Amino acid sequence: MRSLRTAPAPVVKATSPPGPGSLTPVQRRLGRDWRLAALFLTPTAVLVGVLVLVPIAQSFITSTTERHGPDSVFVGLDNYLSLAGDQQFRTGVVNSFVFTAYAEIFKVLLGLAAALLLHRLRRGRALLTGLLLVPWVVPTVVTAFSWRSLLDPIFGSVNTLLTSSGIGPLLATLHLVDSWPAGWLSDPALAMPSVILVNVWKGVPFFTVCFLAGLKAIPAEHYEAATIDGATAWQRFRHVTLPGLRHVITVTVTLSSIWTFNNFDLIWLLTQGGPGDVTAPYVLVAYSKAILQLQYGAGAAVTLVMLPIIAGLVFVLVRLLRQDSGNRPPRWTGPARTAVGWAVTAAVTGLLFWASPEIFWKATVILGTALLIAVAVARIVSVLGARGGRRASAVVSRVGTAIALAGLLAFVLGPVYWIAVTAFKSENQVVMRDNDLWPTPWTLEQFGALFTNQPFGRWYLNTLMVSAASTTVALLCAALGGYALARLRFRGAQGFTVTVLLTYVMPGALLFIPLYQLLIETRLTDSLWSLVLTYPTFTLPFATWLLTGYFASIPVDLEEAALVDGSTRVQAFRRVVLPLAKPGLLAVALFTLTNAWNEFLFAFVFITKDEYKTLPVGMQSMIAGDVVPQGQLAAASLLVSIPVVVMYAFGQRFLTEGLTAGAVKG
Repeated sequence: MRSLRTAPAPVVKATSPPGPGSLTPVQRRLGRDWRLAALFLTPTAVLVGVLVLVPIAQSFITSTTERHGPDSVFVGLDNYLSLAGDQQFRTGVVNSFVFTAYAEIFKVLLGLAAALLLHRLRRGRALLTGLLLVPWVVPTVVTAFSWRSLLDPIFGSVNTLLTSSGIGPLLATLHLVDSWPAGWLSDPALAMPSVILVNVWKGVPFFTVCFLAGLKAIPAEHYEAATIDGATAWQRFRHVTLPGLRHVITVTVTLSSIWTFNNFDLIWLLTQGGPGDVTAPYVLVAYSKAILQLQYGAGAAVTLVMLPIIAGLVFVLVRLLRQDSGNRPPRWTGPARTAVGWAVTAAVTGLLFWASPEIFWKATVILGTALLIAVAVARIVSVLGARGGRRASAVVSRVGTAIALAGLLAFVLGPVYWIAVTAFKSENQVVMRDNDLWPTPWTLEQFGALFTNQPFGRWYLNTLMVSAASTTVALLCAALGGYALARLRFRGAQGFTVTVLLTYVMPGALLFIPLYQLLIETRLTDSLWSLVLTYPTFTLPFATWLLTGYFASIPVDLEEAALVDGSTRVQAFRRVVLPLAKPGLLAVALFTLTNAWNEFLFAFVFITKDEYKTLPVGMQSMIAGDVVPQGQLAAASLLVSIPVVVMYAFGQRFLTEGLTAGAVKG
């Protein structure tokens, strides 16, 4: 679970810069602060180089080999050429594209709708925003378990509710489902839409928070001027809101697309790529070849052949961030930008129709229905405003907003509520499906069985130790590196910042194969050290990037005053800058701790013994084939989620600041 922080490129400010004549030749060539910068950046540079850059280079070498018994033989480009005829690979690429495209479309639309609703509220906005963040906060393994149970064709509450309401049979009549009750995760026609739905559920809060911050940044004067000019609500949305959100939408979608395209844990936990290969992304294909079949070269080729797509998205993101910091003007403006946007939209639409016509028509029906409802509501409000005056229009608007928010909260909190009540049911009630939405009676039976039948306490302790160690490493190294990038003047600062950004968005799919080989060679698999050493690949770059923005926002005058009073640069950093950066340090601690707490891919690949498993992998191992201990998993999900939810509840202000401080400045 990674997080968005579109921090502007750090502004390097000198503290009482000496004249050119007072600099040594080395300082003029490398920068005035190059010695201190080298000292501060060395820990980050070493970890990023050893854990990210070297493994990627090693992955290129591995992709040119083929395993024959205990030996690896050089085969050149054969692994890449063989992918052209590999049906499993082609299916995986198409699945990744379909999964990403539809998920991003619905996350943008629902996130924007939720942000607009929340933005109009005068009371309770902070509380509702906190509630909407819950799906994004809870661990992925909890998300997957709850939705697997809810979508179960026989015992799941979704089919039960849709049947009792009459919606389910209507869906079958409209041919949106082939039969009723529906096998959401077992039917080849429904598995991919169901996985997309779960990803949308988990991702909408992230989009909502980012868009809400973007709406707050649009000057109210723009809306007032549009209203005076006689613009309708739709015209104000089209000509004021959307242009004001263009930057944050683009950055958010780009980052989210990178993560979604390389998603492994959610799909694996929901369907393991099935039924057949209808939901298997390309990352799962790489995992199957490298880890299950021990063909490291073929698996590495699968991940690297996708590198141009990821690199293209990263290139777009870097350009956006540079435009955000004012370093470069937009390349396309006016009609050119509009033409490019329409061309991209047409290309994506055509590819989606070609890749999955059934899903395309289902999505079109859903989006069309939602659009008709929105237009009808807007028309009703407009008519009432014209006939009954402003008061009648306001009443209808408030009622519509309340109904929409109630539906959104039901969608967001429904699975979380189901987990909470199931954890306190007796085993007999879970099996008999009696009074599904309320425990009768309330009992702690599932919690007792969880600790008796599973090494849950051991998994919990392992997760605590690994998360704490990862957070400590990230905080120490990122505080030094972020300060150097934000404050010190040295040659290569911009290049190092871009490198940190690239390693931050670099997916684990490109790293798990070479890191797995490295751990085997050093005999560190099946140990907590394998996780402590590899988790900085995603915690450290993010923490450095985030703290760079915080340090850059601290007034340089305070540091200059300390230097004038006789403090050294290190003393000023320790006594002045660090205390002022406490909000940033808390945000980094919160994000890195929860990211390590929720991590699945590395722990799943590197750990096989029960005594070293972390909570996400341990909970996944509780499911044996079709035997799912729902009560125990619900109890485990509750115990796993409570610490994270509590931390985010107390740190929500820092969370929002960390997500949006730079995202709305474009």
